[in-house]
Amino acid sequence: MRIWVTRSAPEAEATADRLRARGHAPLVAPVLNLRRTNDSAPSLAGVGAVAFTSRNAVTVFCESSLERALPVFAVGDATARAAREAGFQRVASAEGDVEALAGLIAARCGEFSGAVLHAGASEPAGDLAGALTAAGVPCLQHASYWVEDAEIPLAAAAALQARPVELDAILVHSPRAARRLAAFEPLEKIAHELQVFCISPAAAAPLRNLNFAHVAWAPLPNETSLLDLIDR
Repeated sequence: MRIWVTRSAPEAEATADRLRARGHAPLVAPVLNLRRTNDSAPSLAGVGAVAFTSRNAVTVFCESSLERALPVFAVGDATARAAREAGFQRVASAEGDVEALAGLIAARCGEFSGAVLHAGASEPAGDLAGALTAAGVPCLQHASYWVEDAEIPLAAAAALQARPVELDAILVHSPRAARRLAAFEPLEKIAHELQVFCISPAAAAPLRNLNFAHVAWAPLPNETSLLDLIDR
């Protein structure tokens, strides 16, 4: 299957490699750009653990901080794996979404002393800090990057405008990417020829008004679950 990978770099290439391993032909054409903030390394004063809700967050944090001794709580297995590869030794995965991550941290808050530092995007997809505060766990936030809309890459636009269309499906990893796609008018004209595979119901929601041939979302908000949709 010819699949448009819309997620931002550098994660898009890793996704493309996984698709190739499954026998698909990915087109890497991000609709979002990741930009690092100019902030220095986050202060770790009073911090007892770090929470990551994406692999990008792990990467950017580790570029600015040498800290690897604190326990890490990760939203899913891929993020946990990235943390281990970066040198963290004590890593726990919630194997789910932000709500699951908050539940995991609250259940294990007795294992560390201090606040949880949530290092990630300036506009996080979920309210981890709010969920932790409600559970009585102090949380600090550090915005290490932000995400902005990108121009639709020429390669993707050309594939959509070809006759016949040179794509079979679109892979959507976030609600933000879905909103960017929904605003791309040429896509509306040929949506009925394409399938869309989304990482969550929230990522599928902005695309429901387009007449896609098929829209599906992963039962679990992780990439393995998302890619398994394609091969069903």
